Amino acid sequence: MRGDLEWGTIPGLLDSAAERFGRREAVVDGDTRISFEHLRVAARHAARAAVAMGVEAGDRVAIWAPNIHEWIVAALGALTAGGVLVPINTRFKGREAGFVLQKSRARLLFTVRGFLDIDYPKLLKDAEVDTRGIDVVLLRGEAERDETDWRTFAKHGEEIEESILDKRTGEPDDLSDIIFTSGTTGQPKGVMTTHAQSLRVFEVWSDIVGLREGDRYLIVNPFFHTFGYKAGILACLMRGATIVPHAVFDAGQVMRRIGEEKITVLPGPPTLYQSILNDSARASLDLSSLRLAVTGAAVVPVELIRRMRDELTFETTLTAYGLTESTGTATMCRPDDDAETIANTSGCAIPDTEVRVVDDGGKEVARGEPGEIVVKGYNVTQGYFEEPEQTAATIKDGWLHTGDIGVMDARGYVKITDRKKDMFIVGGFNVYPAEIENDLLRHEDIAQAAVVGAPDERLGEVGVAFVVPKPNRSLDPNLIISWAKSQLANFKVPRHVSIVEVLPMNASGKVLKYELRERARKLMEEG
Repeated sequence: MRGDLEWGTIPGLLDSAAERFGRREAVVDGDTRISFEHLRVAARHAARAAVAMGVEAGDRVAIWAPNIHEWIVAALGALTAGGVLVPINTRFKGREAGFVLQKSRARLLFTVRGFLDIDYPKLLKDAEVDTRGIDVVLLRGEAERDETDWRTFAKHGEEIEESILDKRTGEPDDLSDIIFTSGTTGQPKGVMTTHAQSLRVFEVWSDIVGLREGDRYLIVNPFFHTFGYKAGILACLMRGATIVPHAVFDAGQVMRRIGEEKITVLPGPPTLYQSILNDSARASLDLSSLRLAVTGAAVVPVELIRRMRDELTFETTLTAYGLTESTGTATMCRPDDDAETIANTSGCAIPDTEVRVVDDGGKEVARGEPGEIVVKGYNVTQGYFEEPEQTAATIKDGWLHTGDIGVMDARGYVKITDRKKDMFIVGGFNVYPAEIENDLLRHEDIAQAAVVGAPDERLGEVGVAFVVPKPNRSLDPNLIISWAKSQLANFKVPRHVSIVEVLPMNASGKVLKYELRERARKLMEEG
């Protein structure tokens, strides 16, 4: 049965999971073990507390925290209170997070203090982000003035009758979340998705990959990302799989947890599996429980797929393609596809949706010919939050224009040949040069900046910046990198900075990125 018809809303899914799977483990986070029944109780208590803090139906509730069990409880609580979830990238600096909070007009912010020695509320204060009107609740860490710790927050819930939550249930077509994705213009855009879309897409996803009751799912993909949140948390609630959150990727730590928790499901970017395969400690650890892998987000070598099947004993290894605007999923390989298909394509359209490859005029091209990938169906976003012009430019006659270039074979399987214009992918994270370039231009000594991606064995790609100094100014590449680290999430920081007198441009004054990509590749090869 369709997920949206079966459960209606995400709180409806939680109710169903509690009823179907009862005392089975829903979440395992270190010494914390939560059953499906108790997860529902905890989420409803958090919902009552959110209501007590003033959250109304439709209010945006942000979460800026790593993969911990409190994230799950807070998120499900916010949704049960009728809120719209706004996950924030944990790698963001204060200014970046502040933009998301202010653009979404968040009413409540769940965050942490002390994760990896990062004080998230302090990042906001240091960036002089105006948080007036936003209640800040600490999931972990000591609350300071104008903040509320988790225990105090939970106590507020005692003031609210549980029956009030029944009036907050909402409808399948209500927004469930706004996930901000960086754009080619450099400003993040809020992608709006409904409960019905999330449920329908990830019921289909769960069915294709073969997720099943009793699976133990190590979620390395960040919860702030569509994949970690929906292909992770929501899919586990649908199928009765156990959520095992993992906050920071470390190959040795991941391998130990696989053995300790008998992990069966391990999705992630190709770099995750390459790190495990290349780790010398692998031979001494028990990874035999592994059953299912889902990857994508970068070029996947055929040899990697073979090694994952042969050396890591994955019964099922799939690749997929999607973007936040397609509710995270557009095409998927199928379990019986061969290694070449899985490595060289991103699969075909998920059921009851359409994918085409079109020319600049929107006309479908012949099979095997390159063109823009467009998507139509229930997975296409409701649009960008309060950005009607951007929405109209991206979704035309129901077709989502991805900006990605690809080819489709005779079977309808898609191969991505070029990513969203100049976008590149660092360790599974999308990086948009325009955003980094805009930040580099804030440096007092930089006149012009251009950023491109270059191949990297460990991360897939890394950023390389070419910068032109202002007249009579000098620039030091290492100092620019240090400055960028203070301004940007670490995956956005250029790995290499090249000081140049001029940027290569065409007659129209447009920077020739293809020339810079070739120069960047050579620079990285030279070390």
